Formats: sequence, C-alpha cells, structure tokens
Amino acid sequence: MKKTIIATLLLGCWASAVTSPVIAAEADLMAAMPASQISASSHQAGQFSDWLPKVMLSFNALPEIQAQSARRQQAQLSVQAADKAVYNPELGMSYQKNDSEASDDTYTLDISQTIDWGDKRGVATRMAQLENEILLSDITLERSQMLAERLQALANQAQAQKALQFQKQQFKLAKAQLDIARQRTEVGDLSNVELQLMQLEVASNAAVYALAEQASIAADGAVLGLFGEVNLPFADFLNTLTIQASKVDVSPELPALKSAYQQVLVAKVAAKQAQSDNAADPTISLSAEREGDENKVGVGVSIPLQFRNNYSEVIAVANEGITIAEQTYLAQERVLLQQQKQFTLSLPRLTQHYQDWRELVLTSGLAAAKSLAQQWKTGDINTSDYLQSQRQMSNSYLAGLALESALYENWLTWMGASGQLEYYLNSQLPQTARTTVK
Repeated sequence: MKKTIIATLLLGCWASAVTSPVIAAEADLMAAMPASQISASSHQAGQFSDWLPKVMLSFNALPEIQAQSARRQQAQLSVQAADKAVYNPELGMSYQKNDSEASDDTYTLDISQTIDWGDKRGVATRMAQLENEILLSDITLERSQMLAERLQALANQAQAQKALQFQKQQFKLAKAQLDIARQRTEVGDLSNVELQLMQLEVASNAAVYALAEQASIAADGAVLGLFGEVNLPFADFLNTLTIQASKVDVSPELPALKSAYQQVLVAKVAAKQAQSDNAADPTISLSAEREGDENKVGVGVSIPLQFRNNYSEVIAVANEGITIAEQTYLAQERVLLQQQKQFTLSLPRLTQHYQDWRELVLTSGLAAAKSLAQQWKTGDINTSDYLQSQRQMSNSYLAGLALESALYENWLTWMGASGQLEYYLNSQLPQTARTTVK
C-alpha cells in the first residue's frame, strides 16, 4: 500500500511539470527511486509464501542436500548396527582317533558364548545415537548457512538489478539533458563549456551504466552457481530483519552449539567405552564328548586375567578427551556470544540509519525532483550546480542500496551462523510448504 501511494504521489507531482524530454526522464527516474527503494520494506512477512516455497524447492533439489539425506540414512543404519549383540556363539567339533585297540575313538562337540559383561553393546548404541544427533545438528547448521548464502545471493541479485535500472534511467536522463543543452547552445543560452560538461556527464553515465550491467551479470552468475538457475522469485523482506525475529539465548540447544555440546557427551561416553572395551568379559562353554560307549558333558568358564596390562592409561586418555571437548564447547560458545553481541548492536543502528535515509529522501529528494530540471532549463541554476545536484541524488539512492545490502548481510550472517534461519523461514510458510529437516 505504502509503495503504491508513494509512487502515485511522485508521479502526480511530476505530471504538471513534464513539458520536455529531460523533465519526463527526470520524472521517471525519481518515480522509480522511491517506488523501488524507499518502500522496499512494504512486503509483509506473510508474503514469504509468494516466493519462498519455489526457492526452498530448488534448494532441496540441490545435490548437496540430497547427499545430506543419504548421510542421515547412513547414521540411522549405524545406530541399528550398534544395537546388535557384540559376541556370537562359537561352535567347535573335534575327532580323536586312538591307535590303541583298547581305546575307542573320541568325538567332541562344544559350544561357547562370551558374555558382554562390560556392556559394550549398550555403550556402542549410545555412542551411535549421539553421533546421529551430532550429524543432524551439523546438517541443521549447514542448511542454515547454505540458505543464508543463497538468500544473500538472491538479495544481491535484486540489489544489482535495482542499481542497473537506476543507472539506465540516469543514462536516459543524461542523454535527454544533452539534447536540451544542444538546443540551448544553438540559441546562445548555454556556453560551449557547459555543453562539453553535459557531454562528459553522458559519457560518465554510460560508463557507470556499463559497470552496473556487469555487476548485475556477476550477481546472476552467483545465483546460477548456487542454485543451478537464474530466474528465481524473490521479494524484499527488510521488514523482517529485526532483533525480535532472531532473538534467542545462546545455549546448548542452539544449532550452532548443539553439536559441540553433544561432543562433550560423546567424550563422556567414549570414556565409558574405553572401560567397556577393555573389560574382562568371561566366556562360558558347554561341551559334549563320546568315547566308545561313554558319554561325557563338561562346563567351562574362562576369564581374561589383566595382570600385565590393566588398560588404565587408555582409560585416562579417554577421560582427558572430556576436558578437551568441554573447553572446545566453551570456546565456540564465546565466539557465538561475540557474534550475537555484534549483531544486536549493529542491526538496530543500521535500521535507524536506513529509516533516516528513507525520511530524508521522501522530503528533500521529492522537493528537489520537483524543481531541479525546470530551474536548469530556465537558467535559474548553472550547469555545474545542476550536475552536482544530480550526482547528489544519485549518490543518495546508491547509499540506500548499500544500506539495504548491509542490513541483509548482517541479518543473514547471524541467522546462518547461529543455525536459526531455516526454522525461521519455515515459520513464515503454511504448514504444507514447510521443509524443516526431520
């Protein structure tokens, strides 16, 4: 609504002033600037559904994402494999031929089973479960970071297209100005020096226009490299870039820290696993023997004697791993806290500067657009001042684009690094379109 009103006001204000090609070009330029830039945040969060489902569909079709699905399946199979018995029973058979005629041949059958006294199976299952959870946490973080990178590419593409359109209008305006300048020079209303300044301005605008086109091509290439296609839907969502939308406590449940916290749990289980793997598991055996007409049954138990090596050093190494994992987690937590602090300090300031810019463009920019071209045409301002004013208006617009880009980069960087982005995006979509990793 705001976007439509602003554009209508600007065009309405210019309708009575458009009496020449240069004024018409100026009107188009100024109408395009606020309509596309000042009210870019008019898209509401609900309008994510207009473009995000298609983007997420393309994202989930990427080979990297398909590989993540295979990794999840592999981890689940590892849990199932770990939850199997550690020891299988052993079957033994023997035959003994006696050379003595007084003795009969001997037949022996025995079966033995080692008992998992140290609970190797339980520890291995718990370890596999934790590794599966770590993998899921890593994938959640990876997906948020990949989404942040790709949304940033789409935002850059949109910004490059805005800049290209603006420079195209600038070039069109400069050529219209040059035509007027030549007419004024012919009637003696403008000096040759001023005409040359106008010609230089056109040449400068042509070069800037070419660079903007090159930047737009590069932005398209970045999107193509990340998505495999260029023409993806996208709409500005500056209104969602708030602290409240991304405010969360830095805790072990945050995707960016969950994996590191689970590594601490893995280290603790690894210490138990070291004890379990080196535990003295007994073996029970049952044997049946037949010698001539005599049948014999035997029962045996064997227990490893850990006299020469009690594996205490191996267990101590595993215990040190707990300390290493805890300190690694604390280091990652500190880094993330610093990133959060930087984000919470910078985003409000960038937002305020952006709001200030919008208000100034709506007042000063609109007032200048109403009279600038007409004053130059009538000779009320000289060509140098006119060109300087045009450059100020151009710089103002490009400054707004830079602020938009900074806002996107600041917000997406934090949301991707903290692992919240995909969850947030899914919360903006209808239930049927959600793609949260299960």
